[in-house]
Amino acid sequence: MIYLDTSVALAQLLAEDRTPPDTLWDEPLVSSRLLEYELFVRLHARGLGKTHGEIARNLVDRVALVELSPLVLDRALEPFPQPVRTLDALHLASMEFLRGRGRAVALASYDTRLTDAARRLGIPLVDLG
Repeated sequence: MIYLDTSVALAQLLAEDRTPPDTLWDEPLVSSRLLEYELFVRLHARGLGKTHGEIARNLVDRVALVELSPLVLDRALEPFPQPVRTLDALHLASMEFLRGRGRAVALASYDTRLTDAARRLGIPLVDLG
């Protein structure tokens, strides 16, 4: 299963210079519930809530969301192999939660700080081209 980071979802929604391969969307996707909040906060910040809201909602609906349960939040309180930002800690903790339940997870992200931390945790990365 592929853990979808917000950077990839935003690239898709906003047709940025770098966009994920079309085949990504055929894979089983999972993310933290944070994905939904990060997408809409960023869309509203750019004044795109009305024009992109429905497309964003459809994207989120295609992704299995991991709730920010006490187990996920407890893991985020623990140290990571390198300093991480708060939201990255929550995403990493969500991936660790899934892996702790025997799920094979690979990260799809354009965020180098997040991918570096994931790599140091042994989480494989998706080749986004």
